[in-house]
Amino acid sequence: MNDRMNGIWIVLVLAVGILTCPVYVAPAETVLKIGEFSASVDGSAWPNGWEPLTFKKIARHTDYKLAQDQGTWVVAAKSTASASGLVRRFEIDPLQFPVIRWRWKVTGVLAKGDVTQKAGDDYPARIYITFAYDPSKLGFVDRAKYRAARLIYGEYPPTGTITYIWANNAPVGTVVPSPYTDRAQMIVLQSGSARRMQWVEEARNVYNDYRMAFGHEPPHISSVALMTDTDNTGETVTAFYGDIIFSAE
Repeated sequence: MNDRMNGIWIVLVLAVGILTCPVYVAPAETVLKIGEFSASVDGSAWPNGWEPLTFKKIARHTDYKLAQDQGTWVVAAKSTASASGLVRRFEIDPLQFPVIRWRWKVTGVLAKGDVTQKAGDDYPARIYITFAYDPSKLGFVDRAKYRAARLIYGEYPPTGTITYIWANNAPVGTVVPSPYTDRAQMIVLQSGSARRMQWVEEARNVYNDYRMAFGHEPPHISSVALMTDTDNTGETVTAFYGDIIFSAE
């Protein structure tokens, strides 16, 4: 497996097969509560099928827990030279539910963070949206690489990933490929520490963002992950994530 394919596997978060994911097909619904963290009773268990996401080559993991903030249960993520995430696997048609909404808060940004460098590829907060493997979106060479990945890992990597990030100093609105692979496109929603310790509400049209980043129609969404990581920069930061929902508009 070459370095680029290894990069795809790590940066795209996880390989998820549609057949192993619950499928949401409810035309009457206008909202899907993917991360209903506020509904937690005592903070002891992750709701809605969320589970830890770790990487074999990274020994130190970010500490995730449910905590109360102003009387509401949220996810608190503390990272000290560490990396891991929380993920929920599912299938959603982005044409039916194109808009993702959430809120987040950070204690600060990472001084060594740099969206253009592998050494700076850390963020106090980010939200991954992965899109299921679709060979029609890939060229011959990439299809061969994905088949090789499936032989090694047992599942196909996602066709692509959109990552919404809270950057150090990159301008808000910047769209940049991951330093590891152009199959992962990052979009800067917040940058710098001016809004540190403030809850910030976000809403993005994932369908439009995918088309803008990759230039073609998106496959079905296969998972959402949240991640606070500082393994490259070696710094310390804490982030908080509120409820995550998808909606029709």
